[in-house]
Amino acid sequence: MTTKNGSHQRLLILGAILVAVIAAFAGWSVMSKPAAQAQGAKRTKVVFWNEMTGPAQQQLNTFVKDFNQSQSKYEVVSEFEGNYNEAVQKIINTHGTDASPAVFQSMDISTSQIHHTGYTTPVQKFIDEDHYDVNQIAAGARAFYANKGTQLSMPFNTSQPVLYYNATLLKKYKITPPPVNPSYSDITRVAKQLTDRSHKKVQGMTVEIYGWLFEQFMANAGVSLANQEDGHAGTPTAVNFTNAATVKTMKWIQDNLKAGDFVNYGAGANAQNNETASFLSGRLGMFMQSSASIGQLTTGNQDQLGITYYPHPDGQKSNGVAIGGASLWISNDKPSDVQRGAWEFIKYLMTAKSQAQWQVATGYLALNKDSQKEAVLQNLYKKLPATKVPGEQLRAATPNATNSGIFLQGLIQERNLTQTAMEQIYNGSDIQKSLATAQKSMNAYIQGNNRANGY
Repeated sequence: MTTKNGSHQRLLILGAILVAVIAAFAGWSVMSKPAAQAQGAKRTKVVFWNEMTGPAQQQLNTFVKDFNQSQSKYEVVSEFEGNYNEAVQKIINTHGTDASPAVFQSMDISTSQIHHTGYTTPVQKFIDEDHYDVNQIAAGARAFYANKGTQLSMPFNTSQPVLYYNATLLKKYKITPPPVNPSYSDITRVAKQLTDRSHKKVQGMTVEIYGWLFEQFMANAGVSLANQEDGHAGTPTAVNFTNAATVKTMKWIQDNLKAGDFVNYGAGANAQNNETASFLSGRLGMFMQSSASIGQLTTGNQDQLGITYYPHPDGQKSNGVAIGGASLWISNDKPSDVQRGAWEFIKYLMTAKSQAQWQVATGYLALNKDSQKEAVLQNLYKKLPATKVPGEQLRAATPNATNSGIFLQGLIQERNLTQTAMEQIYNGSDIQKSLATAQKSMNAYIQGNNRANGY
């Protein structure tokens, strides 16, 4: 039987224990916040500049959040810096200041410009230090951002130029689709049949006046746009727009425009928007554009989308085309631990899982070879089989000097000049003369630029 005094004593003991527990918990709580802050303070901040918008920006933010949660050593801070051209200037102008990024995204045609600033640490340094298996990343994409055996930056948002066709329209008019790897004459056949059998209700084909597409025609023909193996063997001193393959390509387009089987939508954003709208509405049968357009062409589209490789000249095999998009660079004005953090983030973005998620979310190609095994990508292919084609085109090509991009400063100028030549040719001008004029202007630009840079 418990006495009153015994009960009181037990209550005192229990109370003391409770007070001790509460005190201990309170002490732990008070100590935990500074401890957490101290832990957070130990994280190395890694500022990441990017130019992504829309779904790509959303997925990139998810990657940053997931990376930060996956480890406790680094904290990546993502900052949007406007379009590609704006970002390049900011990167150059802020280097060496507290405002510069540790890791940044820069467009494909800025590769030579960024490299020649001397402002970056080639990712090759970290590849060598970590014995990182770079062969898991698509060779064609890597080659674009490498120079003389050194990987300068890591390819990231990567696209391929492809040909789109409305498979539903072709079936309606009983037209055999073009092969997966078509020649110019294969495309001419389909365009002519579409035009004729629809009684011109459907426009057969368009090739936008776009310097990137001009470059891809040369790449797929195995012809260098610039000497020194498109700049991969040394600093280019001249371009060659008047070669036989380019003249042949421009004649193919011009002849089909005159015949009415091709249609000219012009250049720039309006041309791209108009050709896309016409394609989605069933008034245009085929056009060539970036593989990154797949999402736009499949969302809400009731017609079946067909995709082929970029067309190549008759009588020869396709050489392969260069990629588009941008890559990830590491700034050399940051301490070694910050540069290491930038590299760890890049590695995270290049995992098979991340790359598969990237392709599904954005339409950019998954560059890690093992991404093809990821369920999320397999599900996309089951739903839209044609989405496999751009990646297959990338993997099918053996990287060489003519399909690995043009390592030349002044590519924006080159595109302006070749687009002017294309516009003249589309309007019926003399092909050789138009190309020669653009070539002369570009060579003068290169010579002046090389003198200014002491080459």
